[in-house]
Parts: sequence; structure tokens; C-alpha cells
Amino acid sequence: MTRSIHGIAATALLALFAASTPAAHAEGDKVTPVRSEKLPNVPGKSVTTVLVNYAPGGKSVSHHHAGSVMAYVLTGQIRSENSATGPAKVYKAGEAFFEPPGSEHLVSENASTTEPASLLAIFVADDGAQLTVFEKK
Repeated sequence: MTRSIHGIAATALLALFAASTPAAHAEGDKVTPVRSEKLPNVPGKSVTTVLVNYAPGGKSVSHHHAGSVMAYVLTGQIRSENSATGPAKVYKAGEAFFEPPGSEHLVSENASTTEPASLLAIFVADDGAQLTVFEKK
């Protein structure tokens, strides 16, 4: 029962994340919650995975993430720039990048204007944390 309640709560949190940020992504981009689990060996922390699909030319505005994030490019090419890890770089399918806690994700976009791209974002953050906070424009 606890696992189902946790699963429902995590799904609701991720759905809120996805639904609350429509202006932060380009039209045709999609953020899909995959799974969230509390880390039994690290009290107060959860690991959460989110699938991000970028339409051709799709991008998100500058933002911050809760905790640490590892992103693995599944398809296409993603251009990413983080305040803590250096200048913008294009990551191809099969490559990954890391975003340390407290850093700003300055650029997050599909490097192609003709082909879609996708990544799996893996968050390690405080239980119940808002995973992404977009900058106000």
C-alpha cells in the first residue's frame, strides 16, 4: 500500500511539473514522467526519471533543477550548456551529461531543426522537491 501511495504521489508531482511549464518549452516538446522511487539507503532523497522529447528546433528556457541531474541522450542531438560545467556542447545519442546541484541550465535544445531528439533525465533530489524551476521571462 505504501508503494502505491508513493507511486501516485510521485506521478502527481511529475504531472504537475510537466503541466505547469507549457510556456517553458517549444510547441511540440513533451515531458513524460517515467518513475520515481525513494532511496532507502539515503533517507529524504528520491531518484526520479523523466523522458524529454524535443520537436525539431525545440528548446526550453533557462532553468534550475533540484538536486543532481544526469541526462542520457536517447535519440538525435541535444545542445546543452550549464553554468557549472562549461560552454554549450552538442551531445549525440548514447552520450550523457551531468548537472550539479545549484547550477543553472542555460541552454537545453534540440540541435536539429529537422529531426526530433530525446533524453532521459535522472534526478537525485530531496523527497517532494520541485524538480525544475524555469526562469521568468
